[in-house]
Amino acid sequence: MSDTDDLCGEIRKSVLALCSGFPSRYWQKTDSENSYPTEFVEALSEAGYLATLIPEQYGGAGLGLREACVVLETMSRSGAHAGACHAQMYTMGTLLRHGSEDLKQLYLPEIASGKLRLQSFAVTEPDAGTDTSRITTFASDCGDHYKISGQKTWISRVEHSDLMILLARTAPRDAGAKPVDGMTVFLVDIRQAIGNGLTVQAISTMINHHTTQLFFDELRVPKDHVIGKVGQGFRCILDGMNAERILIASECIGDGRFFVDRAVGYARDRKVFGRAIGMNQGVQFPIARSYAEIEAASLMVDKAAKLFDQGQSCGAEANIAKLLASEASWKAADMCLQTHGGAGFAKELDIERKFRETRLYQVAPISTNLILSYVAERVLDLPKSY
Repeated sequence: MSDTDDLCGEIRKSVLALCSGFPSRYWQKTDSENSYPTEFVEALSEAGYLATLIPEQYGGAGLGLREACVVLETMSRSGAHAGACHAQMYTMGTLLRHGSEDLKQLYLPEIASGKLRLQSFAVTEPDAGTDTSRITTFASDCGDHYKISGQKTWISRVEHSDLMILLARTAPRDAGAKPVDGMTVFLVDIRQAIGNGLTVQAISTMINHHTTQLFFDELRVPKDHVIGKVGQGFRCILDGMNAERILIASECIGDGRFFVDRAVGYARDRKVFGRAIGMNQGVQFPIARSYAEIEAASLMVDKAAKLFDQGQSCGAEANIAKLLASEASWKAADMCLQTHGGAGFAKELDIERKFRETRLYQVAPISTNLILSYVAERVLDLPKSY
């Protein structure tokens, strides 16, 4: 066993111990009230887990993506809703890789300590979903600052974050050599922005994901809060997508293992017609298949994370890991609910909550069909379909 494996084992044990302090009733309460798990996030921050990927020079743990995956997977397997805070781990990557040293020195230590939250990433717009080149939110150059106007939608955790990564146009779509040219990344201080050019409107959804619409009306952002080069923001955004997809995939692995664990326990204990339902192959086989699919997807997640940590190309692996893990977790959710029968719909068992939560990852942060298009066109060299 390698030192990395030993470290991952220790991380898994300590994260599980932390999560044990937040039992089912805690998550049922936040879900029913549509509230934010502040105490849980603060505990993770104090323990340093949300700063896993921040280098030591900025106060973080300086660990790799494999270790970060263990954190999220363990949280999800415990029954926690990792989606409430997972972006704190990867959103800062845009600042870390492309921000000025002044910005990094100003914000990363505060993010690492948990004093500041950077867990909101504003790209999607009502008329520009996956086709990011179609965004119209515009940042006008006004000397020492920009004024930003436009709208974003499906932006999560804005109301529970201090800072936000924002992608806006600084040149029209048809002004550059490519449609993705002319976009710029900004670091927005939400605390100062709300009421001064930024309006936040909550969106009610089937899961407790703290999702909002954002309206910008000449929001002032200082020029020193531009991340990367003006007009080349799309490249900065792309740079962080592999990490996001791998980490979300690890979360799906945790969800999948949660469902398998619960199904196995129920199938052993539940007796119908005088025998445990787990004796029936009609119950056994779906559980076994889900277990196999989760374990196979986990290997792909681990492969992608290793490539990322080694600085190697991993676009295909990251996308495939997210595809396989999200599909395996969703199948496991359905299997677990079916195993429990009517009991699975009871909120006290957490299965229906996790069922709703894991369904999201068929759609976000990228849909299953777009991953298949990526693999077909970029890996298999098939003709472009869109």
